[in-house]
Amino acid sequence: MRKHRAEARWNGGLKGGEGEVKSGNGAVQSKYSYASRFGDSNSGTSPEELIGAAHSGCFSMFLSALLEKENLTPEYVETKAVVTLGEQDGAPTVTKIDLTTDVKAQGLGNEKLQQLAQDAKKGCPISKALGAVPEITLQATLKE
Repeated sequence: MRKHRAEARWNGGLKGGEGEVKSGNGAVQSKYSYASRFGDSNSGTSPEELIGAAHSGCFSMFLSALLEKENLTPEYVETKAVVTLGEQDGAPTVTKIDLTTDVKAQGLGNEKLQQLAQDAKKGCPISKALGAVPEITLQATLKE
């Protein structure tokens, strides 16, 4: 079992405060604020962007592993995640995640890609951890 660490510090009140998040090894470090999470500011990240990064990274790796089990070596698996922060029962809630993946692998057909992509969506550890999200969509495109 491997433990992965991250940390965050928030200074001040909700709307006027600001914070910083970083991974345990320091490879990822970013500011975040109320404006970067709920407003129009691009001056920092948000927890939802970090969820999207984690989900797209995990999904891409998991799909790559499934392709290799089929004796297919992908040239690339590129996944984008759009995480929607909505409201449920009067509280901010992640209501939807849209995954879009492009895959290039010699010998891979579209039907097999769709099957493996769905398997990756169900099986990647971050997808499993996000089981409370009401809707996770997936669009997989085979690249020539």
